[in-house]
Amino acid sequence: MKIGLVTDGFGGMSLEKCLDKAAELGIQCVEFGMGGWSGAPHVDIGEMLSSASSRDRLLGMLRERGLEISALNCSGNQLHPGEIGANDTKLAYDTLELARLLDVNRVVMMSGLPGGPGDANPNWITSSWPLEAMEILEWQWTQRVLPWWQKFTPAAEKNGIRICIEQHGRQIIYNTESFFRLRDAVGATVGINFDPSHLIWMGGDPVSAIRALGDCIYHAHGKDSRIEPLARVNGLLDTKHVMPVRGRYWNFVSLGHGSPVRAWLDVVRALREVGYNDVISIENEDYSLSPEEAVATSVRTLQFCISEQQKDPA
Repeated sequence: MKIGLVTDGFGGMSLEKCLDKAAELGIQCVEFGMGGWSGAPHVDIGEMLSSASSRDRLLGMLRERGLEISALNCSGNQLHPGEIGANDTKLAYDTLELARLLDVNRVVMMSGLPGGPGDANPNWITSSWPLEAMEILEWQWTQRVLPWWQKFTPAAEKNGIRICIEQHGRQIIYNTESFFRLRDAVGATVGINFDPSHLIWMGGDPVSAIRALGDCIYHAHGKDSRIEPLARVNGLLDTKHVMPVRGRYWNFVSLGHGSPVRAWLDVVRALREVGYNDVISIENEDYSLSPEEAVATSVRTLQFCISEQQKDPA
């Protein structure tokens, strides 16, 4: 297995310094944010699409440091009922084109979330009651979700690109069951970017999910969530901002500061059991540590787990 990095984790650094730091830490792959919910701190997609010399320069910088691109990330909400949806749809198609030009065969993104009939904003249905919720959810799937994905998936397939959907709260694809509804409709071009952190704060078990997803896992993120003591009082639904971390019911944390290291060893072993032997890309959103410390901690945790798994594959 390889250790990767979503470079947004070093968003305050220049591209050169980010890549230098990644190589220094023993990271082997990078994943660049293209826009949407990423500030795209290191790659300008417009420049990259229009300039072969810019693409060559980027690839040369990676080669000099022994790095490769594991995926391009265009996570946003292409199903938003407003202008955001149109902008993020364009970003998704542009990312497919850039991936083709860079010879990258994976694009990480989220499924998007539409509104309901007449809504100006996305509407995440999380309960079958009141009963109109079920009608809204079915309308979302039939009128917005499936039509968009049935058009987008062939564009990815044509270019040999696998779409890696990250299951995330407040997205139409947020768990294993919702993923398989989409997969069954659009085919195997669409798989999973497995990120345990979201499943954890929703109360799920990463190892069980990995076994259920099997060979549908095309890419993985190294990110964790820590359930805080206040969750015992208030549950896991938390509408407070991610900062400050104090007072929240759960927080995103670097590896080793949420689930025990043993749990991450179990994740690595489960991934290998289902045939995934590829990159785990560290996505740092730990706001209690400096980016350098948080990423370094995650790297050390993954290095240990990968090493232990290799010693005892069973």
